[in-house]
Amino acid sequence: MNTESREPVLRCQGVDKSYRQGSQLVKVLGDVNCAIAAGELVAIVGSSGSGKSTLLNLMGGLDDPDRGEIHVNGQLLQPLSESRRARWRNAHLGFVYQFHHLLGEFTALENVAIPNLIGGKGHGEANAIARGLLERVGLGERIGHRPAALSGGERQRVAIARALATSPSCVLMDEPTGNLDPTTAATVLNLLLELNRDLGISFVIVTHDMSIAARMDRILRLDGGRLEAAVA
Repeated sequence: MNTESREPVLRCQGVDKSYRQGSQLVKVLGDVNCAIAAGELVAIVGSSGSGKSTLLNLMGGLDDPDRGEIHVNGQLLQPLSESRRARWRNAHLGFVYQFHHLLGEFTALENVAIPNLIGGKGHGEANAIARGLLERVGLGERIGHRPAALSGGERQRVAIARALATSPSCVLMDEPTGNLDPTTAATVLNLLLELNRDLGISFVIVTHDMSIAARMDRILRLDGGRLEAAVA
């Protein structure tokens, strides 16, 4: 990990979030503060319903906090229009979920090329980047296969390649190994650690698996809507 002293790639300041359930307002997050350094591996843990996925969505600009600020590479997300925010998100962040969310009608190559096509690159350049990433994650021989023809671990590796397509500063991951058997999960985790080491990309991983969290640089725990450093 290289965490040079410079602007964090992702920063939350005084973040609150509540949701309305019927006539009641349920507070999910309260005064959340954190900063993710360049190249840092961070796990976010907590009990079911503690707000981990909510926080990840806020970090990624997929939802707005009720109060507080989210900065990505120095850019405050909240004032941006939806189109400008989407462009910033596409350029600076990657996303991987428990379920791969690949487009079934497209090949692995086409799925990984999509973020750069959205970002304005031509098909040739987008496909070349996608091919290189799929080779990097060990799927060079599977680029023409659609998701249905891939194993669970292969689909998740395609999702990881897609998350890396625009060379983001940070990848946000929500239970990325939660739908995989232990052997495949270990393979995917080792791949993430290798990519972090070689590419210097930050990873923020929401997980319930403490064996995964233990291999991160830092563990943050959500408890009662508050985010704090986990105590060993």
